[in-house]
Amino acid sequence: MSEILLPLIFLAIALGIYLIPWHVARYRNHPSKFGVLVLNLFLGWTFIGWVVALAWAFSGASNKKESN
Repeated sequence: MSEILLPLIFLAIALGIYLIPWHVARYRNHPSKFGVLVLNLFLGWTFIGWVVALAWAFSGASNKKESN
């Protein structure tokens, strides 16, 4: 059982880390969150592509509404 479970846990953690730029863009409601996802999926395997996607996710105005 652990021969299957451990690689699946590792895969889930690695996938979560890999998709951090998309999660950031989605959380910030970035207007180009689909573009960040596409860039992340196709060029995220290169470290430079992942960093560019992360920078793009943090750039621009956040559309989250602030509550007072």
